Amino acid sequence: MRLTLLLLFIGTTALSQNTQDWPNFAKYAADNAALPAPKPGKARIVFMGDSITEGWLATDGAFFTTNGYFDRGISGQTTSQMLLRFRPDVIALDAKVVVILAGTNDIAENTGPISHEAILGNIQSMVELAKANGIQVVLCTLVPATDFWWRKGLQPGPKIVAFNTMLKAYAEKEGLILVDYHKALANADDGLGPEYADDGVHPNLAGYKVMEPLVQEGIRKALKKIKL
Repeated sequence: MRLTLLLLFIGTTALSQNTQDWPNFAKYAADNAALPAPKPGKARIVFMGDSITEGWLATDGAFFTTNGYFDRGISGQTTSQMLLRFRPDVIALDAKVVVILAGTNDIAENTGPISHEAILGNIQSMVELAKANGIQVVLCTLVPATDFWWRKGLQPGPKIVAFNTMLKAYAEKEGLILVDYHKALANADDGLGPEYADDGVHPNLAGYKVMEPLVQEGIRKALKKIKL
């Protein structure tokens, strides 16, 4: 599993870092173009994120197919890249709800050092774009991690906790729906234990099974706000 995730991370990150397509618009371009219009009375729900979101589909695809959810995660991506592709991968799909799980790779400095304030600013911009287009937002706290195996020594545990605190305050101020994955998954060291992850960062099936009812509840709340 870890080797699969590593190969996925390396392959998609290499493309996303290409200066010709830094946000990796190409990743879902064909899939997006092939999508028909949403069925009348049916709200389209899109998950925006990084490898934790992309790996979710690979690990428990039935969760997405059964519920009719759309996964638009790209391994290795930071919030700066997600913000750039938010229009083609969320808005242009005529989404009614977007689930945003973003920031882990910013803390890992995948595209360079970035402050917590700047990470939150990118997420705020995604939220503002969603609101301007009539899309309900479900914000998610970052999954815990005590180290990143591809970028060791950054001590992300307390950084993730600090960022999640900022995210919660923002969600409360703006009246946004918040799903707290960190609280549900974190061990005593603010990490992701072997029962929930094979590599300490990416949830395994058991980890996703903890996350699924939490995000389902967030989506349920979002759908109550929508008039179809």
